[in-house]
Amino acid sequence: MKEIMEKRRPRVVVIGGGTGLPVVLNSLHKQDVDVTAVVTVADDGGSSGIIRNYINVVPPGDIRNVMAALSRLSPLELKVFQYRFEANDNFFSGHAIGNLIIAALTEMEHGVFGAVQELSEMMHVDGHVYPVANEPLVLHAEFTDGTQLAGEAEITAAHKQIKRVWVTPQPDSDDEIAKAMPAVTDAILGADLIVLGPGSLFTSILPNLMVSNVGEAIMHTPAEVVYICNIMTQKGETDHFTDADHVQVLNKHLGANFVDTVLVNTERVPEDYMDWKRWNEVSTKVTSDTDALTRMGVRSIRANLLQLRDAGAFHDGTKVVAELMKLLAHKHIQ
Repeated sequence: MKEIMEKRRPRVVVIGGGTGLPVVLNSLHKQDVDVTAVVTVADDGGSSGIIRNYINVVPPGDIRNVMAALSRLSPLELKVFQYRFEANDNFFSGHAIGNLIIAALTEMEHGVFGAVQELSEMMHVDGHVYPVANEPLVLHAEFTDGTQLAGEAEITAAHKQIKRVWVTPQPDSDDEIAKAMPAVTDAILGADLIVLGPGSLFTSILPNLMVSNVGEAIMHTPAEVVYICNIMTQKGETDHFTDADHVQVLNKHLGANFVDTVLVNTERVPEDYMDWKRWNEVSTKVTSDTDALTRMGVRSIRANLLQLRDAGAFHDGTKVVAELMKLLAHKHIQ
């Protein structure tokens, strides 16, 4: 009997957190690909931090934004899900509706992993959303001056150059080391393309890679690993960093050169978007060092990836995804 074999859709795993990840996912899920988002659970600031500390659940903010980016709900339904209470509401001040829903489902399902899968069905999410761990993690940093801090919000607020970061379970956890659920590592090992970022190098991307079995899976995956380099440096943390410096930090944290390709923005950032007084976190445009990238065996794809908004200089999700789709077009999916 003659069998008709159809090519499967390419599998893309996007790893990170913060505000950069949803920008890419919002464009990526509209393509003919299977998308999996792996999201950090080390955030401890803002609404997420309050919920995390009050009822001991995984910080929901980054997960909420990723789910909204991949959802096929109506604009009104998404607006309600993303709605954040006004600052003059003393009880709910600063909390987003979606954060409260995720926290409630986490209690009902006795874990965030099951909660997110249930909510993904309710929200008609295109693809999979996986918290990198089923419990909150604590981010630690050692700075170049030898001092150390614990907690993502504290680390970010320090505005100091970071030497290394690592994650641990919370002190009251039964686990000694941070581990991801099997679905996370299975997705990484079965991917055709793995995308890191965009997002904060030390507080959005590396917290995921520092989960022990995630780092191991990244090292053993047959997929091409693509790093979307930040457009701007982060004040204190990555001052004067080149694109190659970002890649070197990633490689050093896993102890090997695992990044295959880096996407670099070539468009000029206007001077008024590099004003330290105007922007709290970013400072200057990341410069390029193609020779250093070549020495590390990293392919550099340079393109205009910039989108300017009132809040700053960001990646344009449509432009980034166009480059990712070109990479996939050159891969032979069996």
